[in-house]
Amino acid sequence: MSTSAGAGAAGRSVRVVIVDDHAIFRSGLKADLDPSVVVVGEAGTVEQAVEVIAAARPDVVLLDVHLPGGRGGGGREVITGSSALLGTTRFLALSVSDAAEDVVAVIRAGARGYVTKTISGAEITDAVFRVAGGDAVFSPRLAGFVLDAFGTAPADIADDELDKLSARELEVMRLIARGYSYKEVAKELFISIKTVETHVSAVLRKLQLSSRHELTKWAAERRLL
Repeated sequence: MSTSAGAGAAGRSVRVVIVDDHAIFRSGLKADLDPSVVVVGEAGTVEQAVEVIAAARPDVVLLDVHLPGGRGGGGREVITGSSALLGTTRFLALSVSDAAEDVVAVIRAGARGYVTKTISGAEITDAVFRVAGGDAVFSPRLAGFVLDAFGTAPADIADDELDKLSARELEVMRLIARGYSYKEVAKELFISIKTVETHVSAVLRKLQLSSRHELTKWAAERRLL
């Protein structure tokens, strides 16, 4: 996952709630985040998280996967319990776990990404801004794992919707759905950022999708990641 220096340099800020059952970790994370990431609430259990998120209505929730309370669903249960806010509040899983069941559970519940606690404060700040902007974000060490978790499509997959995409649009779609930034896609495919933007607009229009998050879910359901 690349970082964007000075994520809040243009005066932007992102309001976040931190959900983790270790108070010391929450304090350390707050100290590591850029000042442009404003912590508006904290919680340590499923019940507290749902309550705090509903009251604070943050832009992004930094969410641990394993939490006490509720019915034992942890981070996934927090997301489902906050489903009414999914249109405006985005969830980014932040965990020590890289287990397949944990990643799949929170992504299916509606999380925009999954990063491990081994990344730096600067990288978490960057991830928060990217998720707030609609990107799907995964830690580099999870990239290959995410591909394995969701599988890959057979080369001769038959899908009427896929038939609408050109070969280049399909390449761009897969990278965008995996959480690549436009700049990273441009570098990977040796094309301009403007060309990437044009392809993404065409893909979303042809597939009748409205966001990168919807595109990620669409690709995952068809085992295209």
